[in-house]
Amino acid sequence: MSDYKYSIEAKNVNKTFYKKNQEVKALIDFSISIKRGTIHGLLGPNGAGKSTFINILGGLVKKNSGEVNICGINIDQNIKLSKFKIGIVPQELNIDPFFSPAELLELQAGLYGVPKKKRKTDEILENLKLTEQRNAYARTLSGGMRRRLLIGKALVHDPEIIILDEPTAGVDIDIRTSVWNYIKNISKQGKTICLTTHYLEEAENLCDNISIINFGKKIIEGSKSELLSIISKKSVSFVLNKDISIPKDLDDYNPTYSDGILKLNYDKNQTNIKEIIDILDKNKIEFKEINTVEGDLEDVFLKVINNKNAKA
Repeated sequence: MSDYKYSIEAKNVNKTFYKKNQEVKALIDFSISIKRGTIHGLLGPNGAGKSTFINILGGLVKKNSGEVNICGINIDQNIKLSKFKIGIVPQELNIDPFFSPAELLELQAGLYGVPKKKRKTDEILENLKLTEQRNAYARTLSGGMRRRLLIGKALVHDPEIIILDEPTAGVDIDIRTSVWNYIKNISKQGKTICLTTHYLEEAENLCDNISIINFGKKIIEGSKSELLSIISKKSVSFVLNKDISIPKDLDDYNPTYSDGILKLNYDKNQTNIKEIIDILDKNKIEFKEINTVEGDLEDVFLKVINNKNAKA
């Protein structure tokens, strides 16, 4: 099974729940391909179907139809082996408060049948910066420490895939950065990582490839650079040598001028920055500094979600 290209491959997966006699379609012909050794982001608003898909991967939810392969293993044909290939870090901080981090990792390893001589409890605690807390009650740990401990529990059986469901939900910025760095380190070891997140900054910082899902359907999928290329809006600021009156030649660029800074907006698919500089030269406007700002992943997310909602 070592020659697979995609760590997770789903084809036309459907899942319908029934709540109070109402039909709720959580996933509709959902397909996704997550390349081996990459960090893949699964983005979407609440109720989009992200957690449903993760629960199908973990065997907690049964799909109605479709095919799912984990490391080349069909989950319908060998659910036990496919489960062993993944480690899931849930969104909820579900940790027994009366066990220590070391005890929890040992217990988890035992549940996976990892022999004592092959367990890496101390190594995991050290990598997660929890060595000092190895024997403390879990209830005494901070939120960030508990989050890292959950990641540790998912690593005890050395899985090929780590699935992180909102890995930094409810933690402060410092802890978030610490978790990000650890995720990157895990990725460098050749692990495949799939994460769901509400923080678009998180996806932009971590992910190689991204899928955006809404109302159970995949809207778009591609590399981070491919998705960012969707946004054509760009802004540019010129720090000028002296005060000016804005020439009419710049009216198409929604110009503003304040405190010696001229700001312009343009469509990078239609306008080259050199065209703007030529207009400044023509009007004898000199500048000593130029700064450009492109759209970010949040702009992409809002654009594709809004476009899809408008068509619905």
